[in-house]
Amino acid sequence: MQSPLRPLQLLAILLLLLSTLPLSAAVEELDQIVAVVNEDIIARSELDSSTHELATQLLEKGTGLPARNILERQVLERMIGKRLQMQAAKQLGISVDDATLSKTISNIAKRNNITLGELRETLESDGINFTLFREKLRRDIIINRLKQKEVINRIVVTDQDIRNFLAREAGGNRQRSALLLQHILIATPEGAAPEDVQSAKKRSEDLVVQLREGADFGEAAVRESDGRQALEGGDLGWIEAARVPSIFTQVVDNMETGDISDPIRNASGFHIVKLLETKGAKRHLITQTHARHILVNTNEIVSDSEARHSLETLRTRLENAEDFGTLARSHSDDKASAIKGGDLGWTSPGDMVPQFEQQMDTLEPGGISHPFQTQFGWHIVQVLERREHDNTEKVVRTNARKAIRKQKAEEATDLWLRRLRDEAYVEIHLEQEPG
Repeated sequence: MQSPLRPLQLLAILLLLLSTLPLSAAVEELDQIVAVVNEDIIARSELDSSTHELATQLLEKGTGLPARNILERQVLERMIGKRLQMQAAKQLGISVDDATLSKTISNIAKRNNITLGELRETLESDGINFTLFREKLRRDIIINRLKQKEVINRIVVTDQDIRNFLAREAGGNRQRSALLLQHILIATPEGAAPEDVQSAKKRSEDLVVQLREGADFGEAAVRESDGRQALEGGDLGWIEAARVPSIFTQVVDNMETGDISDPIRNASGFHIVKLLETKGAKRHLITQTHARHILVNTNEIVSDSEARHSLETLRTRLENAEDFGTLARSHSDDKASAIKGGDLGWTSPGDMVPQFEQQMDTLEPGGISHPFQTQFGWHIVQVLERREHDNTEKVVRTNARKAIRKQKAEEATDLWLRRLRDEAYVEIHLEQEPG
């Protein structure tokens, strides 16, 4: 009996056989690697798919396409950024299980008033593979959780920040409540040399000239911008006036619809903005309610039916002209308001839990509700009076806080993404544009 072939003998025979075949038959063609990102790779097929998807979206929006190699480079940079973020998330143990992913997809279907099956059919009719859609959504959730952990949760907005913000805004154009903006960023690296800064400045100034002479802003953003919205044509969408980034505020206040700014410098580089449209400012008037209530808690001793019966009895006594404040002080389990005769003071929409607010809103001044239940127990409520209140100042402060938080988040995110990129090992293998 012949002895079996040893591994080295078998390998030698296979190599001999392969050497007698044409190369195309001997080995399967490998997918080209277009980028190495730390220990990960991005393949040509992935880049082609993402580039085709984006090009289709841009054409549907009417945005002209830049040269293929420029578009590919922009798409590849975005893909590299996402790979780096996914790698960072993996290191931190951030993941999304299938149950969470399925629940998120179900919520998307509900928000669009369709079933999960209809959502799947809609996606597939648009040429979107449902399995790939799930995995892209999983990746997006993971990246959002990563940003929340590494950036957003570390942001602090102080009262002094708000005061400074409002002081800067005091001279602004208060006749505008919201602005529709487009944006291009010509980035400069962290710690850029003077010649790099000067080169970026010259490039941004030349671009402004081209844009003012009629070049398409969206196409230029796709081609030239280093901003995160570059592949959306630089579209920032509608931004409340109070939430416009502070570096743009003074500039856009003096711009008219259609104007394109001069380059605006900050640590990220040189920004160019175009004002597409504005909305007028509005006063924020709300209806406030002055009410008082009596609360009876339920527990091991007091059942729901007993609490309700107790309040029905108190309501009958009120109808017989007994004093609400006196009864509240004697019977209400809400000790904070009981000492004030059940008085809740002036409340604005959203201050109270929905069930309480719903009952309160049905009453005319002087009216007393029937007993009703909330998470806190059983209540009766009496509306004393209503008024129209100008809530603009509170809204302005709230919007200022949101604007500052958003601005800090964007700046911190840009810096964090830049550090991820700078600290990573990245090789790009794209053909250079012909000279």
